[in-house]
Order: sequence, then structure tokens, then C-alpha cells
Amino acid sequence: MRDDFLLLNPGPVPVSRDVREAMSEPMVSHRSGAFEAVYERAQDHLDYVFEHSTPSGTSTSAGGTSLILNGTATMGMEAAVANLVDDDSDVVAVHNGKFGRRFARIADRHARVTNVEFEWGEPVDVDRVEDAITDDTDAVTMVHNETSTGLLNPVEAVGELAAEHDARYVVDGVTSIGGDEFRIDEWNVDVAVTDGQKCLAAPPGISAVYVTERAEKHLDGDRAPFYEDLDWHLRKAEQHQTPFTSAVPLFRGLAEAVSDIRREGMSARIHRHRRQARAFREGFRAMGLESFPELNEASDYSNTVTAIELPEGARGERASDFQDAVSARGVSISGGQAHLGGDIFRVSNMGHLSPEQVLRGVRTVGDAFTEIGVDVDADAGVVAAQESLQG
Repeated sequence: MRDDFLLLNPGPVPVSRDVREAMSEPMVSHRSGAFEAVYERAQDHLDYVFEHSTPSGTSTSAGGTSLILNGTATMGMEAAVANLVDDDSDVVAVHNGKFGRRFARIADRHARVTNVEFEWGEPVDVDRVEDAITDDTDAVTMVHNETSTGLLNPVEAVGELAAEHDARYVVDGVTSIGGDEFRIDEWNVDVAVTDGQKCLAAPPGISAVYVTERAEKHLDGDRAPFYEDLDWHLRKAEQHQTPFTSAVPLFRGLAEAVSDIRREGMSARIHRHRRQARAFREGFRAMGLESFPELNEASDYSNTVTAIELPEGARGERASDFQDAVSARGVSISGGQAHLGGDIFRVSNMGHLSPEQVLRGVRTVGDAFTEIGVDVDADAGVVAAQESLQG
């Protein structure tokens, strides 16, 4: 791998040297005091991230608990749903992309599901959601930042509807928590899920959920999956442990990563992610490229994942030529997922990215298009991105 390799995928993301070094420390028992200190440190800083994810960095505490899970965010998504519903429960699943659909598929294994589905990249129509949620609804699932399409969904508006009908509200904040605004209490979120390998800038294989006191009242250990029993996790967390063997190096990496976030401050971190995402969008727009997702008054572009339509000459089978040209320059970006493969590309600004790396990403995309014969103005893109970063 090149020394100057630049990872711009929407997960895993670049991690700091301190995170890498923390993971390489000598092994200890997951039942030792040394590990308990790691867990306590990680949990304390996760509480800060979950509760201070506002542009001002002020607390929006919902009186909850951060739990660390030995698995990626899909485990957290399933744990959140499976602990709150059963076969007789009714779930409304709102989705307009791959990960919202995954939430629906998870819920379908544990409850009756009403899907409120939109085309991938199409904004959520809150009126349709309102029609679907009733007093019989036990839970509502939704993705805040849809990673597959680069679209920021109206979590607050849907949360108001869930609260009106006393439904538990479970939200995937995987590519927003730690990088963008996420107000657990004000948005009526009961359980929030995030992943180490995204905005937290930790290694893959570890995730976290924030369980509010409202949600705790509805947890039922008898119906919960054995490994994902959140009531059990809550009890063990009081001892700064997990119910089962912990992935010690990953916990160490996470503890260091969330310590980095606290040192930066959530307010500064949110503004940094927004500034960098805007620079990517402005740079690509100046090249003549178009953003993929559609917007309405309730949605917005993602501030952590930028999804762009591939221009003519780089679509379909030619998309692989574009990706090869990007890779040859020591940069890694992502294409579209599932049926969007060959239609879009996606660039992340999560993790530890400098302004220079953002500009390199813009330049690389422009030069790669030029190499395969697509007429774009890479110079104009870099200038626009640079001006946006300085603005």
C-alpha cells in the first residue's frame, strides 16, 4: 500500500495514530481492573458524544446509558429492535435507502412491520409517515443519515409523530453521531445506534447504543436475544464490563477515539464535518457534477457522506474504469450499492481528514474522470472546494 494512501470510503474511515497504538498494547483479561478502566473511559466519553451532539456543544441529555457492543452497528440495530418488540408488536419502518431497508428487514424478524418506503435517494414524505403511525404502533425505525444515498432524513419530525402515539423510536445514527447534530431528547429518540468505524473514527467491529430511561422501562430480557440482551448489558455496564468476552483491542481503540472527540469538542467537530462536506459538494458541482439525492423541505444533504451521480461516459460498466483510475492515484472511494452500482459514487469526510486531504480527494476524482475521457474541469473543482473550506 502506498505511504500516502487516502481512505475516503464511508467506513471504515481513517483512525489516528493514538487509536492504532492503543490497539497494540499488551493483552489483558476482559474481567480485569485494567479492562474495566478502558470500558469506563469509553463509556464516559460516549455519553459526552451522544448527549452533546449539537452545533453549540450543549447537553441534550435524555438521562440514558451508553452501551458498547462486540459487533458492528447491525448488531446494535437488531439489539435495539429485538429488545423492544415481540411477535405481537407493530413496527413502522421508514426507509429510503439500503440501511433503512435493513432496519425494516431486522424488524420483520421480530414483529409485524408496516413499511413506509421511498425510492433510494428520494426524500421522506412526513405526511405518509403520519398516515402510517397509529396508537397501535409499538415502535418506529428510521435512519438519520442514509449512508447509501448521502441523504439526511427528518428524524425530528418523525420523532414528534412517534411521541404523539407513545411509540418507541429507534434511530440509526451510524454516520451522523460523532460528526453531525443529533438531539436524542429533543427528537424523542428512545434508542440511538452508532458504529465505531464511522464518525467516531474507531476500528470496525465495535458499536454503541444509547438507551434512554424511557426505553429501559420497555426492555424485556425474557424475549431478548441471548447475546443482545440489553437489560443484561445495562447491568454489566454498571461494573464496566460486558456480559461476554470483550474484544479488548477494539475497546481500547474506541476509548482513545472518543477521547479524541472530547478533546476536539462536539461543536468544533460538527462544524468541521459540515465545512468539509460542503467543500466536497461545491468542488464536484464546479466540475459540472450533480448531487444524487433529491431534497424536500424536510431533508438535506448529508454532512458526512457525499453521493454524486456518475456522468455519462462513466456509468454502468465504465464505472469500474473510473474506480480504477481513482485507485491508481492512491485514493479509495465507494461506488453505489445494490442497484445504484454504476450510477453514483460516494465520498466520506468522516475520520481524521485534513483540508489538504479533502482537496486531494476532489482533485483525484476530477483527474480520474479526465483520464477515462469524461469532460470535467478538475481545476475549477479544486478552487471551489478550497474557497469553501476557507469560507
